[in-house]
Amino acid sequence: MNFNEIAVKRIGNYQHNPTIIFLHDSLGCIELWRDFPEKLSALTRCNVLVYDRQGYGKSCPFSYAKRDNDYMEWEADILNELLSFWNIQNVILFGHSDGGSIALIAAGKYPEKIRGVITEGAHVFVEDITLSGIKDTVKLYETTNLKSKLEKYHGTKTDTMFWAWAATWQTEEFRTWNIEKFLPLIQCPTLVIQGENDEYGTLFQVEKIISQISGKSAKLIVPEVGHSPHKEAGKITLENASAFIQKFISE
Repeated sequence: MNFNEIAVKRIGNYQHNPTIIFLHDSLGCIELWRDFPEKLSALTRCNVLVYDRQGYGKSCPFSYAKRDNDYMEWEADILNELLSFWNIQNVILFGHSDGGSIALIAAGKYPEKIRGVITEGAHVFVEDITLSGIKDTVKLYETTNLKSKLEKYHGTKTDTMFWAWAATWQTEEFRTWNIEKFLPLIQCPTLVIQGENDEYGTLFQVEKIISQISGKSAKLIVPEVGHSPHKEAGKITLENASAFIQKFISE
């Protein structure tokens, strides 16, 4: 994979301050974060880098034909290489859904490179509610205009991108997927955010993450919202994320 074919958006020019790297969800991309990264950059005076993973948005197509159980670990390894490619050392990861899981893996595998982690709707194992939520999304993809909406952002890669997620998670093989082994290796401060009514995961995900991380950890359960608190409850998510970052970068 050519790293020059990874689409990137940079925000802020704060010398000597950390860089927050945003990791999108399983159907996301740079544009679908809307203005949340800009707002978090302004509140924290941190630089921000948002990128489209391979197969998404304006980045190159997938470099593999089929996803295996370890595809998120592979993406964490690619992120590690990208940090060197971008020459970024002082890193905070903000990951949503798949991006949150990738952030946890990266912080566990490369603890010397990651200064802090914020996850939102991250998974560390497969639950029945996750599979049910995916089935509902597949139905929407097949019966509504969801596909055309996604095509605005992912273009001709849309179908491949969608089924790489939906088909992989619904295989019998993927039921055994679990990344809890990486959690005790995470040494940095971690904020775990989840919507109270997340349609893709229970609060047990949060408890399993919090209870196993070695570094300082905190949780934010956002009332009456689903899988995307940064969209559904932007103000409270911004306030808590910025306070978390400002606290540990000042220590």
